[in-house]
Amino acid sequence: MYHNVGSAMLGLVKSSIGTKFTGQFGDLIADLAIDATTTAGVDLGQGIREVDIKKYIKVEKIPGGQLEDSRVLKGVMFNKDVVAPGKMRRKIVNPRIILLDCPVEYKKGENQTNAELMKEEDWQVLLEMEEEYIKNLCAQILKFKPDLVITEKGLSDLAIHYLSKAGVSAVRRLRKTDNNRIAKACGAVIVNRPEELQESDVGTGAGLFEVKKIGDEFFTFIVDCKDPKACTVLLRGASKDVLNEVERNLQDAMSVARNILKNPKLLPGGGATEFTVSATLKQKSSSVEGVEKWPYEAAALAFEAIPRTLAQNCGLSVIRTMTQLQGKHANGDNAWVGIDGRTGDIVDMKERKIWDSYSVKAQTFKTAIEAACMLLRIDDIVSGIKKQQAPGASSAPKQPQIEQEGDADNEQMIPE
Repeated sequence: MYHNVGSAMLGLVKSSIGTKFTGQFGDLIADLAIDATTTAGVDLGQGIREVDIKKYIKVEKIPGGQLEDSRVLKGVMFNKDVVAPGKMRRKIVNPRIILLDCPVEYKKGENQTNAELMKEEDWQVLLEMEEEYIKNLCAQILKFKPDLVITEKGLSDLAIHYLSKAGVSAVRRLRKTDNNRIAKACGAVIVNRPEELQESDVGTGAGLFEVKKIGDEFFTFIVDCKDPKACTVLLRGASKDVLNEVERNLQDAMSVARNILKNPKLLPGGGATEFTVSATLKQKSSSVEGVEKWPYEAAALAFEAIPRTLAQNCGLSVIRTMTQLQGKHANGDNAWVGIDGRTGDIVDMKERKIWDSYSVKAQTFKTAIEAACMLLRIDDIVSGIKKQQAPGASSAPKQPQIEQEGDADNEQMIPE
């Protein structure tokens, strides 16, 4: 069953983005998109799935390498190195991860403080108090035996010293969004104050923490996570422009995949759905009496615009193709027949795997009909007619007038 769902999804994503730039790389982008969205999907119960593409799927573009090297990480990566390279480990298997969003350094007072020191030793005492404070902070963190501490704020030199002495790797000044993704991937909870750390806040879901050098920058990978709820898509490509284009295509593909995950229903593409709707409306119109049958027929005709445009785009004889399709759809038993946009053949959409997603299709129909209703309600809403001049006024262009103070608010028509 799952394989079938997977291939249907692949068919849908491919038919949505197949004509774009990345279409020439086969299933590559479609696979990445499906992989990423299924990873980041969260079941909310009652059969509803929430997939937050923006928050939990990060696309990292790294120039260099082949497009085929792109992949979806079972975890996250970000453009940072450990704070003390050389002292701290750059590779940890099954790390225990603690995420903080507070600084591990001595807090300066809110406003200026003056301290008057009488004896020389007092200065020493002051410094020791600062050091003591940081030592306690680190002790509270180290109590949970982490292998990796990541904070969104700063880490003082002293804190780095205590952490590296305990064999803990640390990363500082991480983006909040990245921190959220790490939390989702390895199951950690972001903690605001080290005093409040609990065992349940430590993330143990990651299989590997590693810092790698790609090109001339260091990237931190937290990967091989157990059931990650966030992921990073790593895109490689020859140049910035290629990467940007691939990223745009990937965003589209992920939106398609998200729509299917949210509402797993498919419709045949290639104008088949529109033709079926059109044929059904025509049948219905024959059973309606009086004036009310006209809207049915008008709507039925309007739906034929989509297959007609497809036929035009393939360079077919429009009338002949439409008649052929109408013949196939008229008796209602052949709802899957549509136009293959590449070859222009009239074929069964199921065999060619040309699909549209139900949620998009339904929304398109609703929007189109609503827009039409709105235009009919208000005649002038999209009128491009310029204001008529009063009769008797000369058609010669008026001299531009100098605005007086009084009519500064009156909107003057700009002379054409």
